[in-house]
Amino acid sequence: MSTREPAPRRPTMRDVAARVGLSRQLVSIVLRGAPGASDASRERILAAAHELGYHPDDSARMLRRRRSGQLGVLFTVRQPFEVDLVDALYRRADEHGFTLALGAIGEQRDLETALSGLMRQRIEGLIVLDAGTGGHEITGLPSGLPALLLGGPTSPDAHDRIDIENERGISLAVEHLSALGHTRIAYLGAASGPNAASRLAGYQRAMASRGLPGRVVPSDFTELGGHRAALSLLADGSVREHNRGGGGTADAPGRVTALVCMNDHCAIGALQTLVRAGVRVPEEVSIVGFDDSSAAALPYVALTSVRPDPDHLAQLAVETLRARLADPGAPAVRRQVAPTLCTRASTGAMRT
Repeated sequence: MSTREPAPRRPTMRDVAARVGLSRQLVSIVLRGAPGASDASRERILAAAHELGYHPDDSARMLRRRRSGQLGVLFTVRQPFEVDLVDALYRRADEHGFTLALGAIGEQRDLETALSGLMRQRIEGLIVLDAGTGGHEITGLPSGLPALLLGGPTSPDAHDRIDIENERGISLAVEHLSALGHTRIAYLGAASGPNAASRLAGYQRAMASRGLPGRVVPSDFTELGGHRAALSLLADGSVREHNRGGGGTADAPGRVTALVCMNDHCAIGALQTLVRAGVRVPEEVSIVGFDDSSAAALPYVALTSVRPDPDHLAQLAVETLRARLADPGAPAVRRQVAPTLCTRASTGAMRT
């Protein structure tokens, strides 16, 4: 009959005090970073804590305080930009003395489940990147809990919002391609979903202001959506496969020489599909994405992309939510962040 080894016990503050032979009260002062201990005692206590593998129990400390110091983040794991934004939120929250509790939504984990998990962690406020509903409008957020909508979602309720200037971002993409000589620029994207309507409107206005004909090819936010959109362009001859002797010139009627995509996922799906079909990027088709996610900067992708600056978005989000916690009755705030354009190897001059 085998006996199970007892699970290792987590070191406590009392263990640290026993190791150095000092009072638990003095150890508490040092581990909390409070004044009142000599330099010699501080060094001994910190060294002992490190040797024992001691870490503060944040949950116990939160129970002793009226405020938890935790902000919840509701997001999906579908878009690389959301991952970049969560990483930036960690940095900015720490600067203001907050910690983050993450509520991820996926195929097997819905909005209600993610919210329930966050509420059990005594969060003080909620940052919503996406609710996983497929649309952009969010309802049913907990009443009485300050919530901030970040980077795209909207709500019929009065919540603080930090948005991206989507129309400006798409305008930068069209302006860049136009300066390279492109006039037949198609848009790959959807009419609904987070940020979708404003990005589509930005494309249509930017093309109309230059007197250029617009063309919208339906696609969702995924790489598969970009793949399907690219296949439709190949099928109707709007883009010609170079290695199949498609012939013609860039000036052929209906020929598309540049694509503006609603996000990086869509752009990468289109780029990979065209390259596999023998289309040279950017010699025959230039491609621009939106989000400037970490995937766009990979050397084997090198995607020109509109950058919303996740660090600035995170900074404004934490500052705004902090102000809301200090003054719950203040009017709802809406702020916008202007994007920039990061140019890489996926765009080039128009060739005749």
